[in-house]
Amino acid sequence: MVGLAIVSHSSKLAEGLYELTNQLSRGKIKIATAGGMSDGSIGTDAVSIAAAVRKAEDGDGVLIIADLGSAILSSDMAMELLDEEQKGRIVIADAPFVEGGVAAAVEASLGSDLERVKEAAQAAKGLRKL
Repeated sequence: MVGLAIVSHSSKLAEGLYELTNQLSRGKIKIATAGGMSDGSIGTDAVSIAAAVRKAEDGDGVLIIADLGSAILSSDMAMELLDEEQKGRIVIADAPFVEGGVAAAVEASLGSDLERVKEAAQAAKGLRKL
């Protein structure tokens, strides 16, 4: 199944979205987090993102869900740390952090392919709350 790598500037935000997506997907998919810096400060780190991607990968690909624009830049840098075969199975979603993460997790838990999981995450941009 497609895995998720949750990337946030805050370890608490990453862990919170992990908790939500893991429960909603009923633990069926691999989800890994890369949140904050190793010293506990706010930020993103390409090395920890690459590690999260490797942890979430089981052969069907990994969708990266990131909180802010600079997390996307760090995720792009992390892709450079992966081998060529892995790079072809990793994509970054242009999606809202919470809604996109939830939509991706549910779609992945249904056994959908990477493209469909990415589409579900990105479709969450249009969700209205009222």
